[in-house]
Amino acid sequence: MAYQQRCIVCKKNMVLITYYKQRPVCMACEMKDISEEITVPKWKKFFDIDPALYGKSSFLRSIKRNYLRQGMLTKKQQEMFLKVVKEGAQGPPKRKKKEEPLPTPDQ
Repeated sequence: MAYQQRCIVCKKNMVLITYYKQRPVCMACEMKDISEEITVPKWKKFFDIDPALYGKSSFLRSIKRNYLRQGMLTKKQQEMFLKVVKEGAQGPPKRKKKEEPLPTPDQ
């Protein structure tokens, strides 16, 4: 079940809630939240991706928010971040059609 609720930060925009534990924050407020300047050169380069990808993926926004809060990421978080960025830049992965075996002639 999905419903709409007002953003708890700006109280103006409506947010689609799909899970009962989901925090209702609109895209504009989330983007303001993760736009804080990163001073460490290694992490600045790591998070320097197209802003449109952050707009598309709540996962990328949550990883950046975790870094800004905690000041570090686990190896697994770093790997998954890079994987999602790579997939996001290339578009959705294309599914391969199953090739059916050629029929063998009955003898």
